[in-house]
Amino acid sequence: MTASTAEEPLPTPTYDRIGRGYRDVRRPDPRLAALIREALGGARSVVNVGAGTGSYEPAGTDVTAVDPSRVMLDQHPGRRKILAGAEELPFEDGAFDAAMAVMTVHHWPDPLRGLRELRRVSRRQVLFTWDPGHRPELWLIEEYLPEIRDLEHARFMPLSAMVEAMGAHTVVPFPIPYDFTDGFQIAYWRRPEFFLDPVVRRASSTFAQLPASVVEPAIARLRAELASGAWHRRHADLLTRDTVDYGYRLLVAGPGDDAPPDGPRG
Repeated sequence: MTASTAEEPLPTPTYDRIGRGYRDVRRPDPRLAALIREALGGARSVVNVGAGTGSYEPAGTDVTAVDPSRVMLDQHPGRRKILAGAEELPFEDGAFDAAMAVMTVHHWPDPLRGLRELRRVSRRQVLFTWDPGHRPELWLIEEYLPEIRDLEHARFMPLSAMVEAMGAHTVVPFPIPYDFTDGFQIAYWRRPEFFLDPVVRRASSTFAQLPASVVEPAIARLRAELASGAWHRRHADLLTRDTVDYGYRLLVAGPGDDAPPDGPRG
């Protein structure tokens, strides 16, 4: 049964557009799942803010899912589902052992307010995000779609600002494995042919916010360079790598068990 707030907010337009069939492409990666589970520190009750379809929620834990998109919540398998935004969580202070938020803060209208809410309703906070100041960038941005850079830098808080707002005591790098199963944009750094698939692109909020007049010519150039072998010659070094650090970080704040171990390294 799905619960909702008394006055339901409007669903997030981006995820109403891309949310259908989302679970087919965005499959949780077990290596990231293990890191998040460790960081939650044995929490028995967890609120997952920006929960989407429930990726990375630890099994055997009492989880409450919160999301502003009905399309996403309808795909969530849990029983406790709340239609709400991060900025106004309908829970009492300290209601949960831990709060988790995975690749979602950049979608919040007021990230600082949302982070304060996470701290208010939970004793421990675990957040997976991206550092916009990190280099290298994904080749897709540098060579085909520089428009992504402006979009992403406008959406993502600097990592230092997020650490300060959370009061994070632990920052763990998560280099992305070449066979990462969660199909957000960075997942295909060594598998460029996946970007040719419109189903894959539709599951990315970045592609959903760029006009077809920008995306389609870029994808046509990528298709041509894959066919000619130019992409493979230019990125021969990537084809020998198992992981690359593209700036994805796990942040942990609040009391709990020992800090999580380092994630996988390249």
